Amino acid sequence: MVMNNSSKKLAWLPLVVAFAVVLGMFIGFYIQRNNSSRGDNIYLYPRSNKILNVLKLIEAEYVDTISIDRLTDQTIVSLLKQLDPHSAYIPASELQAVTEPLEGNFSGIGVQFNMQNDTVVIVNTIPNGPSALIGIQAGDRIIKVNDTVVAGVKMSSDAIVKRLKGPRGTKVKVTIYRPSTRRQIDYDITRNTIPLYSVDVSYMLAPQIGYIKINQFARTTYDEFVTAINKLHMEGMNKLIVDLRGNGGGYLDVAIKIADQFLDENRLIVYTQGRAKPREDFFATASGICQSDSVIILIDEFSASASEILAGAIQDNDRGLIIGRRSFGKGLVQEQIPLSDGSALRLTVARYYTPTGRCIQKPYAPGSDDYYKDITQRYLHGEFLTKDSIKLNDSLKYVTPGGRIVYGGGGIMPDIFIGIDTSEFSKLYNEITDRGLIYRFAFQFSDNNRASLSKFKSVEALRAELRKRNVLDLFIDYIRKQGINVNANDVKNSKRLITTQLEAYICRNFFDNQGFYPIMGEIDYTLKRAVEVFSKP
Repeated sequence: MVMNNSSKKLAWLPLVVAFAVVLGMFIGFYIQRNNSSRGDNIYLYPRSNKILNVLKLIEAEYVDTISIDRLTDQTIVSLLKQLDPHSAYIPASELQAVTEPLEGNFSGIGVQFNMQNDTVVIVNTIPNGPSALIGIQAGDRIIKVNDTVVAGVKMSSDAIVKRLKGPRGTKVKVTIYRPSTRRQIDYDITRNTIPLYSVDVSYMLAPQIGYIKINQFARTTYDEFVTAINKLHMEGMNKLIVDLRGNGGGYLDVAIKIADQFLDENRLIVYTQGRAKPREDFFATASGICQSDSVIILIDEFSASASEILAGAIQDNDRGLIIGRRSFGKGLVQEQIPLSDGSALRLTVARYYTPTGRCIQKPYAPGSDDYYKDITQRYLHGEFLTKDSIKLNDSLKYVTPGGRIVYGGGGIMPDIFIGIDTSEFSKLYNEITDRGLIYRFAFQFSDNNRASLSKFKSVEALRAELRKRNVLDLFIDYIRKQGINVNANDVKNSKRLITTQLEAYICRNFFDNQGFYPIMGEIDYTLKRAVEVFSKP
């Protein structure tokens, strides 16, 4: 998703829409009845306001009682589906949940939790958050929220989150059970602002080589990025790998600000243009803090929109290399327009174009669901395994200033293609990953051994302990009890993959992402290739 974050754009449109609706209702709709032997005759005026007239007619005359608000919402959804795949209607009841991730914070009690046997188990508390400050600990079970039992009643995670979240400064009563003391404790927690981070992790991969993973382009992402860059520079970084895999986009201006950090002054980053929107160019300034750093961008089939803007700016300006697999292919810009009832419209108002002039939006047919099946079709056609399966359109060929060939019309094509390495896959590995058993075991093992494992103060020390305890053997016993048929050859072939992921997920429960990504990097072949490129003399 690319969202235009300009406050001035279309600020007047809700007023115009509201005025038009009121005017239409006031002078544009009449139902006239002539009670005669032939029955009621209904006339609708004027024809130009047909949708409103039909809705009012249904409300007045339909045989059964119906919610006109619900029908209106459904009509808007159907209407937008005929435009493009990314124009969307957001009901008032869903607007906060949809927009919070891009705002970079929400109001709550500051815990990360998991559901285990219909019980809320706290995985971590946010440092200096409301829960941490009053003594709630990882491993605590939430039994009640405001005297409502939430344990063992098959309540969904979303329903529990709604009970825990609320306006800043309000209180919520939470009853927890602490296994280490076998006690129930009541806490009155005052909700506060809880940050949502979009930079998952940043650390040094090797001397001079830094790594940053960005999960979306939210309002706070630029500041998080600058903080991470400054830290890496202090650690000797002059070569940077920016991981945008799985990043579905976000705010257009945030992607532009991050791209600006790499480019020389007056280099074109991106431009937008629409039927009612004249072309608008966005250029780099002279203030970039990464202008002297080498850069590689990692992308995959789930890198979309704002991710593609950043990758396209780097590629089209010959500023760095793109490594991975072809990106999603979303070149449309939406603006969010608030409506009078608290709902909102995300309307596509422009396309964006990379510096060479290519629009990377993949084809779509209005009203068709085929657009959403594209990723599956790519997989079935073998695109995740080999570059040769990708059909490129020569009519959408562009040339960068440095002479590189790039293509539009379907995502960003990487400079170095890395397919999925299946050499260590097996029937056993596929089955346990499909069922999420590695994650489930890691959480259960961490929870059962929290007291003894919490004493380890480094990831390396904890990993050594896990190997001492033969965690792979414990996992094999666990999956056998889950009804999995364990083949010895499969275990041998997939041992490294399984063991590494077990250690990564367990360490994440104690060291968060700093304990997860560096371990997973050991089996990340795309990342390894990027390091190899940087390591060449």
